[in-house]
Amino acid sequence: MFGIALCGVAPCGAFLAGCGAGGPAPVATAVAPAQGTVEIEGDVASCALPDVDPGSAQRNLAGAELAPCGSTHRTGFYREGRCTTGPDDHGVHVVCAEVTETFLSFTAAQGNDLSTPRGSFPGLEPGDAWCLCASRWADAYEAGVAPPVVIAATHERALEFVPREALEAHAR
Repeated sequence: MFGIALCGVAPCGAFLAGCGAGGPAPVATAVAPAQGTVEIEGDVASCALPDVDPGSAQRNLAGAELAPCGSTHRTGFYREGRCTTGPDDHGVHVVCAEVTETFLSFTAAQGNDLSTPRGSFPGLEPGDAWCLCASRWADAYEAGVAPPVVIAATHERALEFVPREALEAHAR
């Protein structure tokens, strides 16, 4: 995490706190290396991520080519089965995890129900592999309910949100 003097700012894709109508100056800009630029205007924030071509060779936590995240679902922000990321992926869906019942309950309580089928999304069941938002995995880690991580399929950008040691401690 990084911050500016005007208010608390998290890396792109994470939630902002402390920036409200009675808060900081009307416009502020903060730059986080490798994460992009966060611009705050009142209580609205926008994020400009560095350009990343989702079709290019993206790297996992070990620096090797990113492995597929499971085989049951077409996961990933771009739905190609890998936790690739790019400028449109504001949630930074880069942690390949095998979801657990505990995690699914936790994320549903946070407003992101991954269990219920919707449209072409079949809903997840415990044991399914899925590319999670790095900030949501970090939240689950802090709450003691982080699901197991598939290191070879987790994008190196996860390290911008979560310490390597935490991810490796949850490796399956």
